[in-house]
Amino acid sequence: MKLIERKQYLEKMIGVIGTPDIKVLTGVRRSGKSKLLEAFKAYVQKNIPDSNIIHINFNLSKYDNLKEYKALNEYIESNFVDGKDNFVLIDEIQMCDNFELCINNLHATETYDIYITGSNAFLLSSDLATLFTGRTFEIKVYPFSFAEYVNYFGLTDKYTAFDNYMLEGGMAGSYLYKEQEDKYEYIENVFDTLILRDIRQKYNIKNPALMDRISQFLMDNVSNLTSARSITDTLTSNKDKINHKTVGNYLTYLCNAFAFYKFRRYDIKGKKYLASNDKYYLSDHAFRYAKLGTKNLDNGRVIENIVAMELLRRGYEVYAGVLYKKEIDFVALKRNEKIYIQVSDNITHPDTFEREIDPLLKIKDAYPKMVIARTRNAEYQYEGVKIVDVTDWLLNK
Repeated sequence: MKLIERKQYLEKMIGVIGTPDIKVLTGVRRSGKSKLLEAFKAYVQKNIPDSNIIHINFNLSKYDNLKEYKALNEYIESNFVDGKDNFVLIDEIQMCDNFELCINNLHATETYDIYITGSNAFLLSSDLATLFTGRTFEIKVYPFSFAEYVNYFGLTDKYTAFDNYMLEGGMAGSYLYKEQEDKYEYIENVFDTLILRDIRQKYNIKNPALMDRISQFLMDNVSNLTSARSITDTLTSNKDKINHKTVGNYLTYLCNAFAFYKFRRYDIKGKKYLASNDKYYLSDHAFRYAKLGTKNLDNGRVIENIVAMELLRRGYEVYAGVLYKKEIDFVALKRNEKIYIQVSDNITHPDTFEREIDPLLKIKDAYPKMVIARTRNAEYQYEGVKIVDVTDWLLNK
């Protein structure tokens, strides 16, 4: 498989070399965490001459004898080299029973630089503080961005490239297949056999068919306001016997496995978070096509999903905005930075343009406001609001 340098992630890993943190790579299955660990290993080998790298990949059968924490700990300690910088790289660490006992012991010796990846349902962001006694540094890895997609294929026509990216998504493992149907089969398999299987194993799911129906409901309603109760009402009308607490738990599990990301609503005028109804976005929009088909493409929702994930890649904390009962697609926050964003497929029709621009014009503070759409034109401004082509925004950070 062709590899490209995923610079933003690699630089984060390089930037914390030598710190006492336990570095944890998280992200949806098949998003490239293992390849990133290999790229980091190559960097260390090339740039740190006095390094000793202990690399264990539990996907390989030769490490089966280390799938118990005492055996793993003994192996690592036996490969320690005094006087060198000892790096421990472990891929799919959840395959080792009680792995946290080994990692905590290694960390306590203060002699190892530790980097680990694992199945997301077993290595949750919310669990890191309780799993490990030492401080953790989380590196969030996402499927390929549009810029990475363009780089991977060496594309020069950005508009055609974006049309293709909308259909193919960022699960790079699918790029090896020539036929679109084969690509979707791969992507569907990742979702069903890896993501949902992880959730079933972690939480002992008694009704996997219900989990699948909930995930398909979310895919079909990407960017719509959604709640556990509204999903329950919809599925109950289809004669599924469920309650909203069960649905709420399943939503949490799907987000824990990075299949979906939940964006809370934020009242811009009242400056408060709203408890009811959230928006859910897929970690990769191609999951929707792979599971539901491409008959109803709904480009507007897909573009909104792409922008949502790109904002997360760029390190923003993102909310769905509300102002005077009108929806603002995204309120993106980062330290002292705030951006209000509307996303649309096509704003050439005056009514559509008015619908997208009006909520932004009603916001009275001085923070930047932006409409991102498929304009195929250079950026321009309308009454202080930037109008930006989606391909330009995605390619120019």
